Parts: sequence; C-alpha cells; structure tokens
Amino acid sequence: MKPSWLDEAPDAVWPQEDDEPNPFVRYRRLLWSWHGAMNAGWSDDSFVAMVREIDASIREIDGNGFLITPTRQVDGLAEAGGPARVLAKDETANVGGSHKARHLMGLLLHFAVDAISADVPLAIASCGNAALGAATVARAAGRSLDVFIPVWAHAPVVSELERLGARIHVCERRPGELGDPCMHRLAERVTAGAQPFSVQASVDPRVLDGGKTIGWELAEAMASSDVEALFVQVGGGALLTSCAAGLIEAYHHRKLSALPKVFAVQAAGCAPLEQAWRGMHTTGGIEERMDDAERRAADLMVPWPNPTSAATGILDDETYDWLGVARALLLTGGEPVIATEDDVQAARVRAVAAGFNADETGTAGYAGVFAAMRSRQIDRNSSVAVLMTGARR
Repeated sequence: MKPSWLDEAPDAVWPQEDDEPNPFVRYRRLLWSWHGAMNAGWSDDSFVAMVREIDASIREIDGNGFLITPTRQVDGLAEAGGPARVLAKDETANVGGSHKARHLMGLLLHFAVDAISADVPLAIASCGNAALGAATVARAAGRSLDVFIPVWAHAPVVSELERLGARIHVCERRPGELGDPCMHRLAERVTAGAQPFSVQASVDPRVLDGGKTIGWELAEAMASSDVEALFVQVGGGALLTSCAAGLIEAYHHRKLSALPKVFAVQAAGCAPLEQAWRGMHTTGGIEERMDDAERRAADLMVPWPNPTSAATGILDDETYDWLGVARALLLTGGEPVIATEDDVQAARVRAVAAGFNADETGTAGYAGVFAAMRSRQIDRNSSVAVLMTGARR
C-alpha cells in the first residue's frame, strides 16, 4: 500500500441511488469498508442498517447526521478582481462543524467490519475539529476516547470535549523535543494498546475512505461545470489527499470529463509541505519521483519551527500525509500555494459576507485563490472550486 494513499476499491460501483442523502449509504459500493463487509459475509442490507443506526445516534448527540453537503457557485467570492467563477462546497454544517467526522465515520465502519472490540480505547491528538468529530462519532458508537491536546487549546473546545465524554490529556513540550508533543503522546498511548482514531492516513490509510465521499460529492457537483482548479487547505494533508483521490476515481468512472488541478494551500507561517515539495526531484515519472521522496522523507519533511497563523487548524508542525498530497498534486498537475496572513483574513471576511459560517481555517483554501492570482497560477478567467471546512465557534 502506498504511504498516505488509498487506491480505488476493487469492483467499485458508482451509485445509482441519486436521491439518497447519506453519503455513507449513497457511495457505499465505492467504500473499502463495504467491500470488506461483503467479503466477510455481510449482506448489503446489514451494512446499510449499521450505517443508519450509528447515524441516528450521531444525530441525537450532535443535532446533525451525515448528509451530502451543498456545493454552489457563489458570486460574492468571485468579486473584486477575483477569478471568473468560484464553486464552493460548504462543510460547516457537517457533523462536528467540519469535514473531520467524515474521515472518522469511515474509519469507524472499518472497526465494525473488522470486529475490533468496543473495549479497545480510541485515541486522537487534536484540539479542534478533528477532536470534536472523533468525540462525537466515538460516543455515538459507545467507544471510549483519549484526546491529547496542547496547553493552548481553546476553552470552548475543551468544554465540548468534556461534554462528549472524552478523556483529555494536556501535553506540554518536553525539553529538546521536536514535532508536535500531542502526536508523541498519542504514539505512546497507541503503543500501550489504544486504537488510533486520528485524521492522519500515515497512521491508518483507511481514514481516507470516508474522506473520499467529499471528493465524490464534489465530482457530481462539478460534472456540469468547467472547474479548472481546486484549492484545498492543508494541515495534516488527509483532506486534500482523500478529496483528490475521490475526484480521480470519479474521472475513472467517467463522471468528470477532465480533472481539475489540485492546489495545496498552506499559511506563510507554517508551510512544511511547500518546503518538502521544493526538495523533490522535478524529472522522471510520477512513481519514480514518489519512490525517491519516500526514501528521503526524513530529510524532506522537517518539522516547522514555531508555526503561526490565524488559521490555527492547519498549523501542523509536519504535513503528516505529505506523500499522499504530493502524489495528488503530481497526478492532477497542481502544486503548493502559500497564503499570506492578509490573504487568510481577507478570505474569511469575504466568505462570511457571502454567507458562510466559517473561521480562518475553514476559509484558508479560498485564501489560496488570492495567492494563486498574484503568482499567476490562475487568472481572472479561471473557474475554481474551494472547500469551506470549519465552522466559526
């Protein structure tokens, strides 16, 4: 299996249920978890019943269940010298207020199919949307969850995690320690017997299974448009990787006539992906270049010192799934984009004015559009798509 990547499931079938609102039911025959269930002797009805049961429990806890999220052209995002057209997919009303729970619901379905005991504790390192999504899904499934958070975690998020029954562990950086201390403590907990429940494909590539549903939805919304480029904010990298993989699969199923270039957006105050990308070889085939990058991973992906940005949700010291992101960029012809803090703030202001309940992290992909205009990676005649991913709290 390629690092931080999940290929298309064998014998995958594009959905026929055009009116099914739950993405885990609608796209089930594309999910690896569904194929695993069928290979284990489950019936299709039993898989669907499991999804609906968990979803009903999530709805009771969160107020929202899993639904296909809206994608629409937003004129207000293309104003003031921006690109000609901006298609925006809104994840802010998703379970937990972001896309993160999509990944974790997909992983939870694998746990059920693989019969991982509910007595095995789950664990995640996060202080934001990933932790909230994990706590919501874990509680709905009746599983315990350890959450490793930094000392600066926001009090409202911590309070919500406590309400959801998560066990919270505050992680201080130890002398001489490089990288995220929360990730180090998570690794120690996993070594002690916990099951990782993180949104990092480098830890468990199956988190991309649920994340692909966003790419499949976006592909259906883009089918009748002429989108040339997709801008996705990158922290750990699983969102871009899974979304791009979903688009690539949709293209293989002839649901898209052409693949958009996928651009990976990071903030100027924390850009480890762009740093690693600059060190990759620029000649040779994709697999040759990726094999070389994997061999030199320790030298290419170096923890970013003192990450800073108002888009706090993408301040990962390392882009943990950078190999998956790099593969996605090479396969679609995209590249990294670095947004300034002015871009980050301008994107949030304009997105909120256009009606999106998103914070700086949630609009960071859109901030990359401004940066790409300046660098002439796109122009005013371009048609682009963005993801609005994190609700303001």
